[in-house]
Amino acid sequence: MSDAAASDRVVTLGCRLNLAESEAIRAMVAGAEQQTVVVNSCAVTAEAVRQSRRAVRRLRRDHPAARLVVTGCAATIDPTAFAAMAEVDAVVTNPAKLTPASWQTDGPGRVLPTSATASGRHTRAFVPVQTGCDHACTFCIIPQGRGASVSTPIADVLRTVERHLALGVGEVVLTGVDVTGWGADLPDAPRLGALVAAILREFPGLDRLRLSSLDGVEIDEALFELVTAEPRVMPHIHLSLQSGDDMVLKRMRRRHSRAQAVALVERLKARRPEIAIGADLIAGFPTESAQMHANNVALVRDCMIVHGHVFPYSPRPGTPAARMPQVDPPLVRQRAADVRAAVADERAGWLQSLLGKPRKVLAERDGTGHAPDFAPYRLPPGAAPGAVLTITPTRISEGLLA
Repeated sequence: MSDAAASDRVVTLGCRLNLAESEAIRAMVAGAEQQTVVVNSCAVTAEAVRQSRRAVRRLRRDHPAARLVVTGCAATIDPTAFAAMAEVDAVVTNPAKLTPASWQTDGPGRVLPTSATASGRHTRAFVPVQTGCDHACTFCIIPQGRGASVSTPIADVLRTVERHLALGVGEVVLTGVDVTGWGADLPDAPRLGALVAAILREFPGLDRLRLSSLDGVEIDEALFELVTAEPRVMPHIHLSLQSGDDMVLKRMRRRHSRAQAVALVERLKARRPEIAIGADLIAGFPTESAQMHANNVALVRDCMIVHGHVFPYSPRPGTPAARMPQVDPPLVRQRAADVRAAVADERAGWLQSLLGKPRKVLAERDGTGHAPDFAPYRLPPGAAPGAVLTITPTRISEGLLA
């Protein structure tokens, strides 16, 4: 999640929620009298913070006369450090990042106090439906940057989806910090399944609705039914698993066991075999033994994980895990490589199984596209971005079906 995606005015690091919020920020800074450039930072790991700082320096070199503003989780958790950077003109914390007044010109180094618009730049639209988190995983600093869970009411989500569809996007992705926590703070505490059902009901012409990372223990029955039986909900489920070892999960303060994770995937696959499983996994968590690591690697096979986000553990100051006995950094990196290799093996077999099967692929702007299960395709020359093409792949080239 820490790769930077650059645009003319905004550099985005981190999660899909940041990506969605960057679209709103891009619209708000577009009309500024002075050119404004923005780093939307990430703090999920120490490396993500370092990359955020590097992005600040790079953006300043590329835009020496522009007003440079930093926002996002890293800037919210440690605003003073970012405001002290010579390259930075202002810091906007997360609670203020979607407020237009926050992007007005102000004095150098000022830390400003504490719904995305569609730009038409993407073939898919990331719609934030929730932010913040009420859980307390021992490794995670994000609640300090995002605060408590706050859900967007259904009516507001529907208006945002409508704006995106009016611009012709081919796919809508619901995103947030804890997406399956949506609704807990709203009247009558609706569940995520209710929101998904409302979107599908309101927009019968929406053919592709995708969900970002889900916490398996929060998947309600209505959501399960929609994911496994509704063809307009994409068969691509990304789970926040974090580890395949029960003791590590306990020390992470996760709310599921290894057996529950495996059972959930088995239920999903039994109802809808084409579902592709993605997962977040952390390698080298404090106290992780060789056997615990082996259990983590084995989870990739047991849960058939073909889309893996693998993070080498890095301690975040102020979190309980940072005070636990640490695994040596070189060993952490090796274990992350082991988990990535397991995902690569699982993914290679999955891609091979798709050869010869016709699929509907949503065309991107870079000559690639994705099928409903998020399998990546190389497009034929001249494919129009946003078009849905039927492709029958005959080979795999550089990780892409073609």
